[in-house]
Amino acid sequence: MVIIIGVSMMIPAAVDLYYGNPDWKIFAQASMTSIGLGGMACLACRSEMGPRVTARQGYVLTVFSWVAISLTGALPLWFSSLDISFCDAVFETVSGLTTTGSTILSGLDDMPPGLLLWRSILQWLGGIGIIVTALALLPMMRVGGMQLFQMESSDRSEKLSPRIRDMCLQIVMIYVGLSVVCMMLYRFFGMTWFDAINHGMSTLATGGYSTSDLSFAKFDSSLALHWVGIIFMFAGALPFTAYAVLIRKRDISAIISNQQIRLFLLVIAVFTGLLTLRLMHISDDGFFRSLTMAAFNLVSVITTTGYASGDYLQWGPAAIMLFFFATFIGGCSGSTAGGFKMFRLYVVFTGLKAHFMRLRSPSAVIVSRIDKHEITSDIYNAVTVYVFLLTISYIAISVALAFTGLDLVTSMSAAATSLANVGPGLGPIVGPAGNFQSLPDAAKWILDIAMVLGRLEFETFLVLLMPAFWRD
Repeated sequence: MVIIIGVSMMIPAAVDLYYGNPDWKIFAQASMTSIGLGGMACLACRSEMGPRVTARQGYVLTVFSWVAISLTGALPLWFSSLDISFCDAVFETVSGLTTTGSTILSGLDDMPPGLLLWRSILQWLGGIGIIVTALALLPMMRVGGMQLFQMESSDRSEKLSPRIRDMCLQIVMIYVGLSVVCMMLYRFFGMTWFDAINHGMSTLATGGYSTSDLSFAKFDSSLALHWVGIIFMFAGALPFTAYAVLIRKRDISAIISNQQIRLFLLVIAVFTGLLTLRLMHISDDGFFRSLTMAAFNLVSVITTTGYASGDYLQWGPAAIMLFFFATFIGGCSGSTAGGFKMFRLYVVFTGLKAHFMRLRSPSAVIVSRIDKHEITSDIYNAVTVYVFLLTISYIAISVALAFTGLDLVTSMSAAATSLANVGPGLGPIVGPAGNFQSLPDAAKWILDIAMVLGRLEFETFLVLLMPAFWRD
């Protein structure tokens, strides 16, 4: 993965060289450093025996891989003309790789193109791309891959092909194809090629990095661009396994009949309807513009993308509450989105339904299913553990942020947006109209941990803190 990061640095290096920006030297040096370190790590770990990766080794490899790529990915930002601290460089990189989208940078409109492109590349790789790319390469390094897929994605649905490499290639092709289509549509409806490429990568990755301080409000005059964003943010938040099944079987039911996709659509429709009515009540905008603004900002938050087409904190307390709850919900399992995920939400609903049915009929045999698959007790236990870890982590991080001097709203919303990998929070500091630059360094390091926790879905990271994990 470090090698992939290093090779990717050559793209912004070439762009800066083309535009005559001296930062190309920084990208080139960081690229060679990353490739060198990654190459040495590969040689050190290579074994002709080809041992299988144990569960313990898989967890350690996953966590430390994220640490390694975060540190190497921060090198160009740290040594660039931005003149930012190492803490800020790591924060921006972790935010990109985890597809959170929180930023400490301002003046994006006048920033060198190579740096803007690097931020978008980080998010594109930090989506499903970095996972499947690593899975495609790890078997060649004689280490396992499926364990990492299971630890980094909560999707345990049917295997798409007998071999992991084939599955990865399918998902990579879908990911790249959707990214290219998104870029082309952005360009067709009015963006420059540079803006289209950057926003295409961050949209499908549900990351939210933009090329302007105004975020998507820069394109406020074009409702068509907003709808392109809505469609592809939604597409990025759907399970990529469903796309692969759709292509392989040529059966649209892989999408239409998917239970978590149906629930996802229902939640979006209800929340968008409420926000549209609210906007029509407080503004003079017509129905279609109100619908567009409501749908764009809601889909941006619920898919954990983090684009903003305006300051939705001005829409009133009811709208703020809806956005706060949407922050936690997230997209579907097996997508680039973060958050609680629709799969878990569906499991919770079916569990509650079964519980109340047993209260009425204690002797009844109730079998809950999702997409014709039985929801076993192991799944219920996994969801219960996740809810507990999410709650404890949220409380702990909120309290820790408060100890750094942040106010109540900023602490709670920053913790929520980091754990859910959304980006903007609530309040004047970390809200859609602000950024994270003014936060103390201690708070930024805490949020770095929170973003990685949310991206790895807690267990992968927290299990390393258990003494029993390290005992033979």
